[in-house]
Amino acid sequence: MQKKTFINVPPIVLFLIISLILLLLNNSALAETKTFIREYTYQAGDEDSKNSSRTISLREVKRLLLEELGTYLENITEVQDFKLTKDQIITLTGGIVQTELVEEKWDGRTYWIKAKIKADSNEVIKAIDKLRKDREKTKELAEIRKKSDELLKENERLRKELATATGEKKKKETEAYNKTIQELNAAEWFDKGYAAAIAENWKEALDAFTKVIELNPQYAVAYYNRGVAYGELGNTNQAIKDFTKAIELNPQLAQAYYNRGTSYAMLGNYNQAIKDFTKAIELNPQLAQAYYNRGVAYGKLGNTQQAIQDYTKAIELNPQLAEAYINRGLAYDKLGNTNQAIKDYDKAIKLNPQLATAYNNRGNAYYKLGNYNQAIKDCNQAIKLDPQLAQAYVNRGNAYYTLGNTQQAIKDYNQAIELNPQYAEAYINRGAAYYKLGNTNQAIKDYNQAIELNPQDADAYYNRGAAYGKLGNTQQEIKDYNQAIKLNPQYAKAYVNRGNAYYTLGNTQQAIKDYNQAIELNPQDAVAYYNRGAAYGKLGNTNQAIADIKIAARLGNETAQKILRKNGIEW
Repeated sequence: MQKKTFINVPPIVLFLIISLILLLLNNSALAETKTFIREYTYQAGDEDSKNSSRTISLREVKRLLLEELGTYLENITEVQDFKLTKDQIITLTGGIVQTELVEEKWDGRTYWIKAKIKADSNEVIKAIDKLRKDREKTKELAEIRKKSDELLKENERLRKELATATGEKKKKETEAYNKTIQELNAAEWFDKGYAAAIAENWKEALDAFTKVIELNPQYAVAYYNRGVAYGELGNTNQAIKDFTKAIELNPQLAQAYYNRGTSYAMLGNYNQAIKDFTKAIELNPQLAQAYYNRGVAYGKLGNTQQAIQDYTKAIELNPQLAEAYINRGLAYDKLGNTNQAIKDYDKAIKLNPQLATAYNNRGNAYYKLGNYNQAIKDCNQAIKLDPQLAQAYVNRGNAYYTLGNTQQAIKDYNQAIELNPQYAEAYINRGAAYYKLGNTNQAIKDYNQAIELNPQDADAYYNRGAAYGKLGNTQQEIKDYNQAIKLNPQYAKAYVNRGNAYYTLGNTQQAIKDYNQAIELNPQDAVAYYNRGAAYGKLGNTNQAIADIKIAARLGNETAQKILRKNGIEW
């Protein structure tokens, strides 16, 4: 049994604790669920049915309930801090809360309805805060409310005119009146879908938006929002169809292009994604997220400079977009500008200290700069924030490996593989660690697994070739170097090692050809010059041999320097 420990608390501290508890109790008391109930009576006209009367009554009672809720929220301190007008509050809450029917009566002429809205003040305030920061959603909600109000006014106008209309005029106005009822019904379903989407009840949202489309097939925003729901439910192709239909109905709908672009990017169609993001930007040049996503797409296509330009524009429009700093950092890192990459990761961490990816990426950047201890610190923090981040274990393992702590490196690679058994790079790195410890057969097993997972990884073939070479299987060694070179014709080290293998087999001429290629790719490769010199020496070409060994010595090869000193030759 664990022993209880009692701590003497000084009086002043005790007072502060009691104050804090009281404050928390007061705050929890403020977080209440309020229920607003309203009734509405509608006098039906000759043209009204029960359904039309019900539709109008629902819209009217909801309007009254939202006004009452808006008045209540207007007096809450947190909402006052948002500096919103009552009208804005009503608009935003219209997209958050749902009206619940309590009771209804219909006698053929009069429709009576009682409805209520339940609202948890804390949850509603959080939702309002989130919505008010999203310009596009705020604009969308304002347009929805405006359209609903206009429909109610138009419906009222037509109802008054129908009271005295006759003949053809009555027929036309009856058709127009029925259309407003259908559109008001669609608006009611739209509200249900929107509130469900805000609450992330995506199946409910999808069903509601489908009903809207059945009632009003020309409702572009309904297709757009149903597309969002399909996307959240993982049906990307259907989402694209809905965004396309929304664009067809309203070619000015920037968000539809943006979301369709995001969907295409998810399918790996980055060129089409870029086209859609570009169109979204053309329609709304302030859409920071479109620049950000276009930057991601350009990055995937290898256009790193354009990606950086887009991330920079996204940051200019939204300086709080931490993810843009992270991705721009990655782009700078790819171009070799590691110091600038670290600055971007620093900024991302300052904006959001909970971003594990930012610490992981910064750790990898510090590793490249040779600051292995800082790399480990950053990876530790990344793992603390996200223990499931396999890449952080690999990066930390790399730092431990370089510092000579090979056993710890293997532990980290093991953890990465446990978290992500498809992580080819983790197998390659663990293979290198086993190779370093002399466990060559286990290293080959890891390289085999890496190749199975990613047959296009030249490094896996290169490393396996080196392992086979260590075991004396020179023919298999050469086969692996051949594949590494096929996958990456710029792989200078693979040419050097294949040259060594050919040299071992006595094929000195072929070895020299490989050393030539390695030197052409990397004129600073001292080992390639030294090995070529040895090959020329074996062929009796002493002058060429000495010339190559001199170059190797000048490039810092210590073995070449010792040989030349021993023979009294300057370099």
